[in-house]
Amino acid sequence: LIVSSRTAELKNVKNSFDLVLKSFTSDSIKKIAESYADKKVEDTLKNLKELKIILKKDWTNISMTKKERYAGVIAYFEAQVPIAETELLYNNPFELLVAVILSAQCTDKRVNLTTPSIFAKFPTPQKMAKASFDEMFALIKSISYPSNKSKHLIGMANLLLSKFGGEVPMTVDELVELPGVGRKTANVITSVIDQQPNMAVDTHVFRVSKRLGLVLQKASTPLAVEKELIKNIPSELVHKAHHWLILHGRYTCLARSPKCDSCGLQANCRYYNTKVLKVKS
Repeated sequence: LIVSSRTAELKNVKNSFDLVLKSFTSDSIKKIAESYADKKVEDTLKNLKELKIILKKDWTNISMTKKERYAGVIAYFEAQVPIAETELLYNNPFELLVAVILSAQCTDKRVNLTTPSIFAKFPTPQKMAKASFDEMFALIKSISYPSNKSKHLIGMANLLLSKFGGEVPMTVDELVELPGVGRKTANVITSVIDQQPNMAVDTHVFRVSKRLGLVLQKASTPLAVEKELIKNIPSELVHKAHHWLILHGRYTCLARSPKCDSCGLQANCRYYNTKVLKVKS
């Protein structure tokens, strides 16, 4: 964090000692220590409890620009999750398309348990297009909304054959023409297969990006969140950032009980600094 020239902004900020230690450079600590207490900075650095006393827990959040917040979040994920991939199992674009259609309002784990039998029986658009509703329904009945998804899969396969030569198209505009494929699914396909800078906003991305403070709370739709993230994340990282946010939401930033105490993004998280620390204090 770049705070050495902005100490005046910090007088109403409250943060845990732990977080402060992670967030400030030695020079910043020195300036704050000199500004707020008549203490020797060497003593402060040697005795960390002393620093906590200096700060007196008068701080609720570190003033941070949007650029700084994005930089901190991206740096964390690049260090901690250098390889970020979908948890859906697939071997080719067609299989991924099937899996993503099935994953709507369903867990990846459940989809991965279901798709092997589908891929074995209908490995290509040509074979899936010939499937009957009853055949498909029997294979995916454990998936949410099996009736609609059975129709979508068969219709998708037929349109791939009639309009796209049996190949999965790689543009969002073309993909959304397929039954069962909305903007989110199209963004997943193009970003995973082709690493295009498209951001699929599911419930995890929507929640995590708001909690972290990457987007404003007034961004009330997936499209609004998508546009904000695309604008601020380097284009070469967008396809990876999609998985970073999903996985973080799936395993750490849970909807009802986020694991804030063990989260490595405390220093950059607006929710942690404005909500969690306030309750603790």
